[in-house]
Amino acid sequence: MIKSMTGFGRCEIMENNRKFTVEMKSVNHRYLDVNMKMPKKLNFFEAAIRNELKNYMQRGKVDVFVTYEDFSDSNVSVKYNRDTAETYLQYLKQMASEFDLENDVRVSTLARFPEVFSMEEQTVDGDELWRQLQHALRGAAEEFVEARIREGENLREDLIRKLDQMLLEVDFIAERSPVIIADYKQKLREKVKELLEDTKIDESRLLMEVTIYADKVCVDEELVRLKSHIEATRAALTEGGSVGRKLDFIAQEMNREANTILSKTTDLEISDRAINLKTEIEKIREQIQNIE
Repeated sequence: MIKSMTGFGRCEIMENNRKFTVEMKSVNHRYLDVNMKMPKKLNFFEAAIRNELKNYMQRGKVDVFVTYEDFSDSNVSVKYNRDTAETYLQYLKQMASEFDLENDVRVSTLARFPEVFSMEEQTVDGDELWRQLQHALRGAAEEFVEARIREGENLREDLIRKLDQMLLEVDFIAERSPVIIADYKQKLREKVKELLEDTKIDESRLLMEVTIYADKVCVDEELVRLKSHIEATRAALTEGGSVGRKLDFIAQEMNREANTILSKTTDLEISDRAINLKTEIEKIREQIQNIE
């Protein structure tokens, strides 16, 4: 199957009072470029996330957004720092003695000093956290791939139609090419007859001129190669997989053959068809840029 490089996926997992939400979207890119935005406490999993995503995508600029919420009651705890409180108390006693002041320190007073009490986040099992994150990540990635496949199928059908149109143009040029040689021979014969009047035409010389002309405008090789490229593109679209780069290369070769045909021909009808070929090839190249 063919995959587009444009896609979107989202998955939300709620388990053990923890909620993970993963969203990902992508646009065209020559290589795989993954950008992630997530809470700092999950940065430890960045390498694992990248490795996981490689199972679902090969090319594209992918933005991944991860949010995490912990609704458990025991996710934080209050810590009493006795050593800190004792240090404060010693200095307060020292101040009362040195300045002859009443030592009116109460527990409520001491408790307001910084770091006497602190909020401490409970340690979370890293393996359990990754299991839940991986679950959400895979869910979003699967939806993301499905979106890419749907768009890829639309691209494949559109490209097949364009290839069919190209074959029609190629067949016309193949049928028209012998006709212009015959037309040239007839015109040349009439021109020579007009110039020489009653003098007998040298058929061998006439045949030589026609042969030289035919060699200059012959596009048989180009047409054969062009048909081969069209069939190779059709086969790649049928086989599927990550064929974007391969198809881009083939499209460049098709454009080269169309340019050669256009440069060789002196016939207006063939020129028009060669221009149509170039137009279709350019449309194909634009669409191929969307294929993974």
